[in-house]
Amino acid sequence: MTSSTSTDLFTKLSLGGVCKIQVSNLYLSFQGVGLATRKLGSLAKPSVVISTNDDIITIKTESTFKNTEISFKLGEEFEETTADDRKTKSIITLDNGALIHVQKWDGKETTIKRKLVDSKLVVECTMNKVTSTRVYERA
Repeated sequence: MTSSTSTDLFTKLSLGGVCKIQVSNLYLSFQGVGLATRKLGSLAKPSVVISTNDDIITIKTESTFKNTEISFKLGEEFEETTADDRKTKSIITLDNGALIHVQKWDGKETTIKRKLVDSKLVVECTMNKVTSTRVYERA
């Protein structure tokens, strides 16, 4: 699938308003996120906007806690600074209609899977066999 065709699923997809969040403190502690940051993050009600411009995909996450934005081409590694200020080497691919985002840093690795299910954005974050799930619905 070409990158322009593959991103059609997420073209100008604007999702906001959390309908369900299940954040695992164990998942966040595996990442090395401090207790204070984990507590603040668990209170955040982020909105997510995914958009494309030719073969560049942008994911913006906005909350009262912190805003982040990444822009990338499918299959190309890029440097990312996460919401908790980790510096990662990241790569995002498309697999069966889902964006698969792999972050690597300090010998650690986490995978973030973003997919559309019944018009909702389901985000699954997995590290060391622990998964955190967030579900976003259109605002």
